[in-house]
Amino acid sequence: MRYQRPKGTADILPGESQHWQYVEAVARQVFKKYRFEEIRTPLFENFEVFSRTSGDTSDIVTKEMYDFKDKGDRHISLRPEGTAGVVRAFVENKLYGPEVQKPFKTYYMGQMYRYERPQSGRQREFHQIGVEAFGSDEPALDVEVIAMGRDLFKHFGIDNLRLAINTLGDKESRDSYRQALIDYLEPHYDELSEDSQVRLHKNPLRVLDSKDEKDKKFVADAPSILDYLTPAAQAHFDQVKSLLTALGIDYVVDSTMVRGLDYYNHTIFEFMVDSKALGHGYTTVCAGGRYNGLVEELGGPEVSGVGFGLGMERLILLMEAEGVQFPEEHHLDAYVVGIGDEANATTLQVVQALRSQDYSADRDYLARKPKAQFKTADRLSAAYTLTVGEAELAAKTIHVKNMASGNEVTAPLADVMTHFAEVISNID
Repeated sequence: MRYQRPKGTADILPGESQHWQYVEAVARQVFKKYRFEEIRTPLFENFEVFSRTSGDTSDIVTKEMYDFKDKGDRHISLRPEGTAGVVRAFVENKLYGPEVQKPFKTYYMGQMYRYERPQSGRQREFHQIGVEAFGSDEPALDVEVIAMGRDLFKHFGIDNLRLAINTLGDKESRDSYRQALIDYLEPHYDELSEDSQVRLHKNPLRVLDSKDEKDKKFVADAPSILDYLTPAAQAHFDQVKSLLTALGIDYVVDSTMVRGLDYYNHTIFEFMVDSKALGHGYTTVCAGGRYNGLVEELGGPEVSGVGFGLGMERLILLMEAEGVQFPEEHHLDAYVVGIGDEANATTLQVVQALRSQDYSADRDYLARKPKAQFKTADRLSAAYTLTVGEAELAAKTIHVKNMASGNEVTAPLADVMTHFAEVISNID
C-alpha cells in the first residue's frame, strides 16, 4: 500500500522550510518592535470555544470545523482560527488582572484546520500568523495594529498593498442595521441561496459576505452600515481614519466589507494585493479588526480586543510570485575528509569540536573514498576542507585548506579542536 498525505495537507521539505523560517523570523522581529510577545495555545480546544465565539451561523462552525468526541466523550475541535484560543487563554490565566501591563499584546504562529475544498494557497491544514491586543478601547490601538500589519508586509518585500477599512459599529448600530438588512432582504427571501435563507434572521450581516451569485445582486443594493452608526461609533471610525491619515497610510472605505466571524465590531480591515499567484483581481492576504464582546463571551470581564491574521501559505506564494529574494541557506563552514578506517574516530571528534566552536561542520557517513569526499565538500560549497590521513594521525596534525583562495596549512590537531579561528586566520 502507498501511503500519501491526507488531502488538503502539504509536506514542507528542507529547502522550502527555510522560506518558512525566514517569514517567521521576520515576523518575530517586527512584533518585538511593537512589544508583542508570543503565546502558544493548544491545537485543539473544547468545541464551545469556537462555536460560542465564531457564531453558530458562520461557515467555520456549520461546514468547516474538524470536531470529534474523544475517548472521554468530550466534544473537541481542531482550531480553525487563532483568536478564540488566545482569548480562552487570556481569560483562564487572568491576563486581564491589574498586575498585567495594558494593553496586553501578543502574537501566535501555527497550524489551523478547516474542512474546505483545497486550492492554491488554501489547504485544510494551513498556517497562520496572528496578533491580538487586549484592554484598550482607543482607536489609536486599531491604527497601531493596522500600521504593524503594513510594516510586516514591507519587511516581507510586499509594497503594492491596498488597505480597505470599514466599521461594524457598536451593538446599537448593529441592531439598527440588522433590522434594516432584514427589512431589505425579506421580500427577496425565495430568491436567496439556501445558506442566506438560514442566515437571514440569525445573522443577516453574513448574507453580505456570500459568494453565491444569487445573493450578490441583492447585496449590491443593500443598505450601508455607515448610515446606521451611533454618534459614538461614528466618532470611533472618524478617529481611525484621521490617525491613518496622520501616519500617511492610504486606505479606502469599503462599506460592504464584513467579517466571516461573528465577534467583530467597530473597525475591520483587510490588506489586499493584485497578484495572479492568488487569483484574479484584488485578493485578501491579511484581515482583522476589533472585537469588544469576545472576552466576556468566554467567561471573562468586558475587555476589548483588536487583532489580525494572515495565512502563511498565501504569503509565501505571493512573495515567490513577486520575486522576493529569500536569504540563501548558510553555506557549510568545514568538511572533514577522513582517509582510511583509522581516521574514523578522529574525524568525528573534529566535526564535534568545530560545532562546539559555532562552526557548521560535516563529514562522510557512507564509507566513500577520499576523492568522493572532496567532491561532496565542493558540492556543499564548504569554505574549508580539513583532511586527516595516516600521516596526520601519526603526527597529531590536520591539513586545512581555504577552498576559495587555495591557501592551505598543516596545523596541530589540538589547535583546530580548540581555536579553529586562529588556524584559519593564517590562510585567509
